Amino acid sequence: MKHIIRVENLSKQYRIGKREPYETLRDTVATVIRAPIRKLFGNRSSAEHIWALRDVNFTVQPGETVGIIGRNGAGKSTLLKILSRVTEPTSGRVKLYGRVASLLEVGTGFHWELTGRENIFLNGSILGMRRAEIKQRFDEIVAFAEIEKFLDTPVKRYSSGMYLRLAFAVAAHLEPEILLVDEVLAVGDANFQRKCLSKMEDVGRQGRTVLFVSHNMPAVTRLCPRAILLDGGKVISDGPSNQVVSSYLTSGLGTTAAREWLGRGSAPGNEIVRLRAVRVRNQHGILSDVLDIREPISIELEYEVLQPGHVLVPNYDFYNEEGIQVFVAREIDPIWDGRVRPVGRYASTAWIPGNLLAEGTFLVGAAISTMNPAMIHVHERDAVAFQVVDSMDGNSARGDYAGPMPGVVRPVLRWQTRSLLENNQPLAAQAGDNAR
Repeated sequence: MKHIIRVENLSKQYRIGKREPYETLRDTVATVIRAPIRKLFGNRSSAEHIWALRDVNFTVQPGETVGIIGRNGAGKSTLLKILSRVTEPTSGRVKLYGRVASLLEVGTGFHWELTGRENIFLNGSILGMRRAEIKQRFDEIVAFAEIEKFLDTPVKRYSSGMYLRLAFAVAAHLEPEILLVDEVLAVGDANFQRKCLSKMEDVGRQGRTVLFVSHNMPAVTRLCPRAILLDGGKVISDGPSNQVVSSYLTSGLGTTAAREWLGRGSAPGNEIVRLRAVRVRNQHGILSDVLDIREPISIELEYEVLQPGHVLVPNYDFYNEEGIQVFVAREIDPIWDGRVRPVGRYASTAWIPGNLLAEGTFLVGAAISTMNPAMIHVHERDAVAFQVVDSMDGNSARGDYAGPMPGVVRPVLRWQTRSLLENNQPLAAQAGDNAR
């Protein structure tokens, strides 16, 4: 099968440390004249260069949905800008076989002074679509963006949310063969994010090619059968998304699963107790911010008791990405229940059972309090974060259903089904007939 995207030895270098000036014709001529002298004596410019991408190679088949992941500065956005022809590569080449629509920033390609209606037709024309094609999709775009009342208002008067909704609606509905989406979904509210992800699932099912850059690992594993991991501008891993996400975690490139305070003076707390670390670990005891939905999760709280004579109670509060409080948990270890803790270092660990939390991102607040008197000695909000991923290759509550499942918990419940009919008659009625 012919590739729809081919990236060969792609590299991009940026100059840092010195701003590139706008050159006049005289400046250009002078640069040409000085070039031989610079070669002879060397270039003494203080400017430095960095490689945002270095020798990147991969291909994408028509209809594939591929996630691009990696930490900030890994080269993800630079890659999409080159694929979108926003910037030129320093070396290497890219071959694209189809119309490309990109959503790299909110409202990319929009004209500030034009109305929403005019921008829909402008974007369609940029994509090479005929006016009749755009008109055919026009009502769907407006309905998705939810901007009917403001359709004939200049987009410069739109809120950021309206701007984003229209930008995504245009990119997703005008039927390009290749759709490039950067991490712009984080700008919208939770309902709109779910709406966009559902639309991207539809785009993939229609056989179009999608490259999706995101830090949202559940979205990547759900939308993208394949993922590419970048770090330092190089491809580190390329394969099934659940395996690449796991590689991202174990390499330590993406972990937000640990917070540590090395000095007592900088540690949160008071003269009684101070936090020293909060860590998220998988069932094997490995630091992890991406966890399998079926496996237990441990949250470890390390702290230092500075004064004796206090009955301290470590506790956590859990929130999802929508700010909804999922639950709170306090230590109920019978060994320490009602007992004062001597001065020293402690580590208290709480275990969350597998198949309890739903797929998504969770924020953990860590606190230590006393019950009598009731007092919170330390509370570090959003101390750590982790993502729960359902990879659809096992026995989670999802089963073989591939769509989104709402809710903050997703337990595996015990089910039992029994037949109440035999030969299309209730069993009780048949028993009565036999008695007669």
